[in-house]
This record gives sequence, structure tokens and C-alpha cells, in this order.
Amino acid sequence: MTPGCLWLVPNTLDLGAAEIDIREVLPDGVLRRAASLAHWVAEDARTTRAFLKRVSAVIPLAQAIQATDIRELPRPRKGSPDTIERAAWRELLQPALEGRDIGLISEAGLPAVADPGAALVAAAHESGIPVRPLAGASALLLALAASGLNGQSFAFVGYLPQEPGARLERIRELESLSRRLRQTQLMIETPYRNAALLAALLAGLSESTRLSVACGLTLAQEFTRTDAVAAWRRREQAFPERCPAVFGLLAA
Repeated sequence: MTPGCLWLVPNTLDLGAAEIDIREVLPDGVLRRAASLAHWVAEDARTTRAFLKRVSAVIPLAQAIQATDIRELPRPRKGSPDTIERAAWRELLQPALEGRDIGLISEAGLPAVADPGAALVAAAHESGIPVRPLAGASALLLALAASGLNGQSFAFVGYLPQEPGARLERIRELESLSRRLRQTQLMIETPYRNAALLAALLAGLSESTRLSVACGLTLAQEFTRTDAVAAWRRREQAFPERCPAVFGLLAA
């Protein structure tokens, strides 16, 4: 039997914020594909149903939301974050193994990029299931493009440690790596900790290092500011509450 496809369906970037018009962020082709899918894998079934409701306001769904099969990604056990049985992934992919298409969706942005869905994509490749990514907003790439930092060589390093001493050590490590490789270092934080991360970056980085903050990308309150750390220290910028942000640095 010819397997179905695993479609990587992008989401909007307004999770936890005021909803924007979905057509401002996602192409019509993505909305049509999302409307056609009867099987989904997601981090949270509730937010996926909310996404499908937004899609249905633009394009009628092929089946009612209540009839749509939405399965959630397995959560790693405490103490064994990398241990998830192969059978769990195969169960999620079973519709595709039986010839039906599946949509994989993230809570925000592109699935499998800074997202636990990457493990499902790997399992699809192992099972011979075609993987088809769809175009949509990626906060990381939008932030990099708007930063003016080095877009030819960059790395995403995820979250920094919360403990102040370990976080400072990591900041200085990333600055040294950036200086040696001329490489932009990108990172994120839980929105309510954004101000704390900015303060730690301004305290730990050299004055000449360029720091970029892209906040609320695609949202009404969107801004991106890139400046030397010395200039940031003279004029810090406040974050809107609960606003997702991407931080980037490039050492001189």
C-alpha cells in the first residue's frame, strides 16, 4: 500500500496573544491543505481544534472538527526525557501507513523547528512515509532576517539556564563562540522571563557585542531592535506583557 504523507502544517505566532487574521500569516494553500486533513498529530488537541476553527472561517473543513482525529505527541517520562518507545511513534503514524495523510502542527510557527514534533518526522522517514513541509511563519528566521546580524552563519541554542551563575556562564560561552566563528547566536525564553533574560544579556555581554530582540513578530505590537550592548544599556526597552520574543547576539 502506498503510504499517505506527513504534512508539516505551520501555525500562526499569536499563541497567548490577541488573535490576528490567519490569512495575514498563512498562505491559502496551507489553509486548503489543513481543511482537507482528517488526521492530526499535535502537542495539544485543544489548540489544534482552535486552529481548525480559525481555518473553517476561511475554508470549509472536509469533516466536522468533532469528527477529526487529533492525537497528541507523547510526553517523555520524568528522568528519561529521550526515552519514548518506537511503538508510540508508529501508532501516531498508523493512518499514513494505511494510506491516509496526516498533519503535524506546532503550537506556534513551523512544526519540528524548536519543537518536539521533530521526533515524529524522524520516525516518518524511518517508516518510508513522505514528509511534505508547507510554507509559513518561523519566528526564528523572521527574527534573524530583521536583525541585521549574520544570516550566513547562525545557530539556534534554545533556552538558557535559569540559575543566574549558569546562565551568565552560558552567555559568555555563546559570545566567545560567536566572536570566534562570526556566527549569530539565537535564543528564546518563556515570555514572562523575557525581561530577566534581557537583563542577564546586558550584564554579561561585552559593550561592543550587537544584541537584537525581535518581539511579537506578525502581531500588532511587533518590534525588532538591534544595537550594541553599550547602547542598550543606555536605553533599555520594555517588553509588552506575554509577548513572545527571539534574542540574537553577534560578537565584534
